[in-house]
Amino acid sequence: MSSLGNFVKRLRDIMRNDAGINGDAQRIEQIAWLLFLKVYDTKEEDWEFDDDAYESIIPEECRWRNWAVDDGKGTAITGDDLLDFVNNKLFPTLKGIEVSKTTPINKAIVKTTFEDTNNYMKDGVLLRQIVNVIDELDLTNYEESHAFGEIYESILKELQSAGSAGEFYTPRAVTDFMAQMIKPVIGEKMADFACGTGGFIISWLKALESQKKTIEDREAFDTSVYGIEKKQFPYMLCVTNLLLHDIDTPCIYHDNSLLKDVLDYTEDDQFDVVLMNPPYGGSEKTEVKNHFPSDLASSETADLFMSVIMYRLKQNGRAAVILPDGFLFGTDNAKVAIKKKLLSEFNLHTVIRMPHSVFAPYTSITTNILFFDRTGSTKETWFYRLDMPDGYKNFSKTKPMKLEHFAPAIEWWGNREEITIDGFDKAKKYTVKELSDEKGYNIDLCGFPHEEEEILPPKELIQQYQEKRASLNADIDRILEQITNILGIEGI
Repeated sequence: MSSLGNFVKRLRDIMRNDAGINGDAQRIEQIAWLLFLKVYDTKEEDWEFDDDAYESIIPEECRWRNWAVDDGKGTAITGDDLLDFVNNKLFPTLKGIEVSKTTPINKAIVKTTFEDTNNYMKDGVLLRQIVNVIDELDLTNYEESHAFGEIYESILKELQSAGSAGEFYTPRAVTDFMAQMIKPVIGEKMADFACGTGGFIISWLKALESQKKTIEDREAFDTSVYGIEKKQFPYMLCVTNLLLHDIDTPCIYHDNSLLKDVLDYTEDDQFDVVLMNPPYGGSEKTEVKNHFPSDLASSETADLFMSVIMYRLKQNGRAAVILPDGFLFGTDNAKVAIKKKLLSEFNLHTVIRMPHSVFAPYTSITTNILFFDRTGSTKETWFYRLDMPDGYKNFSKTKPMKLEHFAPAIEWWGNREEITIDGFDKAKKYTVKELSDEKGYNIDLCGFPHEEEEILPPKELIQQYQEKRASLNADIDRILEQITNILGIEGI
């Protein structure tokens, strides 16, 4: 167990000497594919034990046990031979595995995992050292395997500091809070259409764990999650994460959720629960908009994902989704159309305004959690502002948000009342008429009154100004239209 604590440090120290590895992002990607093969080999031992007829999709010489394991007798492949094997045999073989629609998920994931993966190391002796450190992990030992699950979490957190990779990681406190509030039930199916490294999926499974009582429950639990991830690297991390959590058939697909016509979705494509933090701030290619009805075709990714969620949530289903402030205050045509659809076809019962810097230092944009269900139209919506905990000016890498910081919101959730502090609303209920007619779908309510002016990075500052400008333009157009209607003036 003690060796686990410095596991990542040992790997880092070895890799620092390899000329092929450039920075943390490559270092972690290198660790990730090796870990996948180690974890997969341990799983295959279980599957072989349970099924005498089990056959690996990986050719014998490429299985971890046959090239990676070092028995200490000096026969393990190393140096240039190891490098040659990895680059010219292992990778081409795994990338070239043939899969069809009938290939079981637990086999097909090998090909998908290696499709766009690279070996960055250029020193075969150092690569052998890395392989040996990873092979020391005893994942058949429950305690060690469980402890490694925690270590894996810390590896995922380190991704945040690896440049742009931070976009895949939602703080564990946030995913746990959302899973807890959504109240999972055995037998339900949950989806995340941009699942990153699988944070929401793991939180869902954790919240559901205590309901596993029978073999049927276990089967329902194992097949209760579904994820899609566009980027290769987080996809690989997510699959490994689920295998580590004993989900033997991870229904995680390497795909882009925005490349299918939303009008083509049927009941078979719908889920009981959606938990998500859609990517935002990004713009998709113009043709992506063609997959959405023209009124919902926004150029902002978070808006497009909101439409996907609405089309893929079952009747009586529940959703919790993280969205930036721009979604709340935005009154451009697409945002208004999305919010109209949300309020008229779904019950948006709660909006939790999160404090700033929850995602710091990777983005300073303030975010919110929207809780809604498909039980009919919205009658009223509660807004609740979660303030910074005492003693915190900002969250940071060293002082991240914790689940206990949500305690005031959890307490308020079960016994809702309106709260005003210093003349500003902290919690308040609005009718749908107030939100639509009076507010014009600008639902930036119960916000943070005493926000100090934050100095944002230029890219985020520009994005915020653009969103606010679009929103103001839409407000001006709407008011002008009302005035011209009242005055009966034609086409000003």
